[in-house]
Amino acid sequence: FGITTDENFVITTTSRKEITEDNFSELVQDGVTLYLLQSVDQMLLSATKERIDFLPHYDTLVKSGMYEYYASEGQNPLPFALAELVDNSLSATSRNTGIRSIQIKLLFDDSQGKPAVAVLDNGRGMTSKQLNNWAVYRLSKFIRQDDFESDHSGYVRPLPVPRSLNSDISYFGVGGKQAVFFVGQSARMISKPAESQDVHELVLSKEEF
Repeated sequence: FGITTDENFVITTTSRKEITEDNFSELVQDGVTLYLLQSVDQMLLSATKERIDFLPHYDTLVKSGMYEYYASEGQNPLPFALAELVDNSLSATSRNTGIRSIQIKLLFDDSQGKPAVAVLDNGRGMTSKQLNNWAVYRLSKFIRQDDFESDHSGYVRPLPVPRSLNSDISYFGVGGKQAVFFVGQSARMISKPAESQDVHELVLSKEEF
């Protein structure tokens, strides 16, 4: 790598966890993306890409929400799909000490690309690992293992109350991915973890699949 003997460097995961002798076997797996940096908090000089492996056939991802939504007992399923997306934002902002901001935008300006639904929030954000987990099919926030870093890590199911701002509003349990592909043809997640300077972007596209 062209590192001289008098230079200091660290190797980290994309979540900025430094690789050490103690955690090497835990963090360094086949296919994992690593950073070689001068320090853990060094600014990245350019955008990086990280490969995400999918086990199911892509139709499992882009079509699996259809049955649940079409079986919505005669109700308009679109609000339920939007509820899945808002549910993610409610969970992300549940620990905010200040204002919880969640916006739903319907974008129809052809100059900006195809029409889109955008959900924006000021939640705690997701690391690249958490985005990876979000992309994996059928990893419910209620069944993820403790050692599996989750976009809902630390989530506690709220006490039974009328459905409200408690991040338990989704009806079908098909998750944000299936809701996205019920509404449209692609998903673009942009997230900055509250404790990190890195911005992570995940794109899932039916066309690219």
